[in-house]
Amino acid sequence: MNTVPSKNEIKIGFIVQIVQKQDQRTGKVTEGTVKRILTSSKFHPHGIKVELKNGKVGRVQNILN
Repeated sequence: MNTVPSKNEIKIGFIVQIVQKQDQRTGKVTEGTVKRILTSSKFHPHGIKVELKNGKVGRVQNILN
């Protein structure tokens, strides 16, 4: 199974793919640049929650850069 990145792998300014809350059932990913890291723990099984520069919030599935 594909594992999600942990908090120490994600940095502000990284381009990532997130799954937003309303897209969890479909798995549709949204791409954007990390503005803020919202999850306080080092790891979350569904992905670290971040806010993108465009204001969208979701859990990181992949790091693109």
